[in-house]
Amino acid sequence: MTKTIRVEDISAYDGQEVTIKGWVYNRTRKGKLVFLLIRDGSGFVQCVAFKPDLGEELFEQIVRLTQESAVIITGKVRSDERSPGIPGGFELGITHLEIVQVAADEYPMALKEHGVEFALDNRHLWIRMQSQWAILRIRATIIEAIHEWLGQNGFIHMDTPILTPAACEGTTTLFETPYFDEGLAYLAQSGQLYNEANIYAFGRVYCFGPTFRAEKSKTRRHLTEFWMVEPEAAFCDLAELMEIEEQFVSHIVKRVLQDRRAELEALGRDISVLEKIVPPFPRISYDEAAQMLQELYDQAEDPEQKELIKFEWGMD
Repeated sequence: MTKTIRVEDISAYDGQEVTIKGWVYNRTRKGKLVFLLIRDGSGFVQCVAFKPDLGEELFEQIVRLTQESAVIITGKVRSDERSPGIPGGFELGITHLEIVQVAADEYPMALKEHGVEFALDNRHLWIRMQSQWAILRIRATIIEAIHEWLGQNGFIHMDTPILTPAACEGTTTLFETPYFDEGLAYLAQSGQLYNEANIYAFGRVYCFGPTFRAEKSKTRRHLTEFWMVEPEAAFCDLAELMEIEEQFVSHIVKRVLQDRRAELEALGRDISVLEKIVPPFPRISYDEAAQMLQELYDQAEDPEQKELIKFEWGMD
């Protein structure tokens, strides 16, 4: 009996016969060859069906496989730098294929560009696409790295309330909800107020969870819901704070490069920029930063951009 593996681990099985379980992402036929791009949740791998090796009946079943059909494939792993996939560089020569379920022909999330509204209406299918899958894998690793670094550096994780009695960041962006017969409660804008009290018990704490802003805007700078990490530390001056920040950010970037390089490459990201994020970071004073912003403001010609970077000393 062959070993069942995850696609992300395929490089460790070069030359061996293995089994993968997954779904058909794409299918291409070239004469007696059919190329299946299979996804299993951990990655994407090309599986090659050669008609003389499989027989007429099985080969014709493979030819008719639709996108998202569920399959169990056994085959020999072989290295080929041309093979597509994530992580790529390896393919599976099919020796046996079991069809678990053939998906309907009218699968809505075909491999083409889709409008944002359609994609969001079919979000549960959209996350199967390579781009969305890669983004969410990277996000999960970022979250792991956040907890990892803070936990290793003396920060205690605190679950601050999501329903709160007061504003933290301003009353104009509060989501409110009736709270039984006690008036109104609000979706949390931040856990800051709670953790500013918690540091006197634990010294170093952080919260990490959903945060809400009642801003009815569709821009890259506005979100009604997002996740935010908020460390707080007692007896921490500005120099120590900057050191914490650079070590924290560097650790997250390092973990993502270590564990999610293939996903970054699939998204077309410039990894060389991320590789430069190592401590110590350059430091400038507040006055120098204010002067740089003023110079950018003076040089800007676009009125909208000019308004975005408008700045006066002390306004922050």
